[in-house]
Amino acid sequence: MKKLSNIFLCISLISFVVSCDSFVEVEPSGPVTSEFFKTEKDYKEALIGAYDILQSTYWNTLVSVVASDDYAAGGDPDTYDQPTLQNVNLMIHSERDQNQIRDIWGLMYAGISRTNYLLENKDLLDFAGKEEVLAEAYFLRAYYTFELVKFFGNVPLKTETRDGVLRIVDERVLFEEEFSINRVADIPTAYGLIAEDLKEAIPNLPVNQESPYEATKGAAQALLGKVLLYHGTFDATKFGDAATTLGDVILSNKYSLKTGADYEDLFEYEGENGSEGVFEIQYTSVEAATWECISCSQGTYFVKFNGPRDLSDATFENGWGFCLPSVELYDLFDASDSRRDVTFFDLRNKDEDDYGQSRGHTGLANRKFMPRKLPVRAGSDPLNYDNNYHAIRYADVLLMAAEAEAQSGGANAEDYLNQVRARAYGDNSKDYTASEGALLDAIYTERRKELAGEGHRFFDLVRTKKAVGAIDGFTENKNEIFPIPLIELKLALAEERWGQNPGY
Repeated sequence: MKKLSNIFLCISLISFVVSCDSFVEVEPSGPVTSEFFKTEKDYKEALIGAYDILQSTYWNTLVSVVASDDYAAGGDPDTYDQPTLQNVNLMIHSERDQNQIRDIWGLMYAGISRTNYLLENKDLLDFAGKEEVLAEAYFLRAYYTFELVKFFGNVPLKTETRDGVLRIVDERVLFEEEFSINRVADIPTAYGLIAEDLKEAIPNLPVNQESPYEATKGAAQALLGKVLLYHGTFDATKFGDAATTLGDVILSNKYSLKTGADYEDLFEYEGENGSEGVFEIQYTSVEAATWECISCSQGTYFVKFNGPRDLSDATFENGWGFCLPSVELYDLFDASDSRRDVTFFDLRNKDEDDYGQSRGHTGLANRKFMPRKLPVRAGSDPLNYDNNYHAIRYADVLLMAAEAEAQSGGANAEDYLNQVRARAYGDNSKDYTASEGALLDAIYTERRKELAGEGHRFFDLVRTKKAVGAIDGFTENKNEIFPIPLIELKLALAEERWGQNPGY
C-alpha cells in the first residue's frame, strides 16, 4: 500500500530554522508533547510524520541531476527558467540562490527535527515493538543528515558524547538554540555521526516490512555501506568496513536484479517495490494539492521536470523539458545494452511538431522519470505523480560493494561488477577483463551508465575526486559542496559562527 497518512505535526516538530523569514508567536494547531506520546499509536503517527519528509527529497534528486556532467538543466528556451537550477548546471550558484538549494537545507533539517521529536520522548511509554519504531527513526535521521552532509558539508548539529561515542543528541533544536549551535568539526566527523545512528538502527530492524515505505535491515545496511564508502575518501580504512557491510546485504539473498521485461518495467508503476528495491520513496496521487500548498501533496512533480516540452505521445505526458541527457552519455551505451532504451527517450527520430525544444536541446530526455499518462491521478496536475524514487537499488549495492572491494583488496569486485553487466547485456559476454584498464575505472563507468539520471553521478565525481575536468565550470575546493543559503546564516546570526562554505 503506497499511501502514507497525511500527518503534519506542525510547529512542535519543525523547530529548527526552516525557511522562515521571521519568528512569530504561533498557537500550535497540532498535538503538543504534554498531550502526545500517551499511546503506541502516537509513536507510530510521529514516525509517519518523520517519513513524510522523504517525499520532499525529489528536490535533492533534481539538483543532483542537473549538477552532473551528463545532464543539462534545460527548461524554457526563451527565458532563464528556474534560475537556481540554471546556475547549478553552470556551476555559478551562490549563497544568494534560493528555491531548490534552500528547500533542501530547510526540509532535511525538518526531517531531523521530526525524528528527534520522537526520539526525545522515547522513554515516556513502553510497548511491544518500540525498539523497531526507534530503529526506523534512527534510520531516517541518518538519511536526512547524510543528504545535508552531501550537499553542505560539516553542517550544524547538536551533538554529545554518549557511551564514549560522539552522537547526535536525541532532541530537537528549539527556537533560539540555533543562535548557539555550531557546525560539527569536519565532514568525516559528520559521516561518523550518521554511521552511529545506522549501527543503532540495524539490530532492531526487520528483514521484511508490512508496508513498503518502511525501512528494513537491508536498507539500513546499504545506507551504512554507502556512508562508509563516502567516508573512505577521507579515511581509506573505511573501504573495508563498507565492503563487509554491503556484502551482508548481498549475502542476505533478499534482493535480486530484475532481468528482461521485468527490467524494462523497473521505472514503471509495475516495477515498484520489487526484488531490486532496497529502499524506495513512495508517492501517491490520492491526496489533492495546489500551488498554495505544494507540501500537502503525497505525490511528486519531479517527473514533470523530465518530460519533453509540448510532447505529443501515446505513453507520456508533456513536461517542462529539464534534465536533458547529453549525447556523450548516450554514446557510452551500445545497442546491445538493455539500459539504453530504459534510460533515454530519444526525440531525434520524432517529427519536430511532436515536441518543443528546451534550452540546450540535446534531442534526448530522461526516460526513467518522465510523466506517464496512467494511472488516473487525483488532485492537481502536475503536483501529484505516483512515480516512486528508487533511493537505493540492488544494482547500486552491487556496484558500491564492487568499489569497496576493489579499494580494500577484496576478492569479489569483478563478480559484483559482472552481475550488473550480465543483467544489462543478457549474458556474460561483457565480463570485465584487464584489457579494459583499471578495475576501479570500469566500476565508475558502470555506475555512470547504470545509475544515469538518478541523482548519483555528481556526488560520485566529487567523492572520487574526478569532478574537476568532468564538470564544466567546476572549481576545486569550492563546488564539492553547495553554499549555505545566506538567509539561513542571517536568521541564525551565524555568518561568523558557522561561516560560509569555502569559495562562496
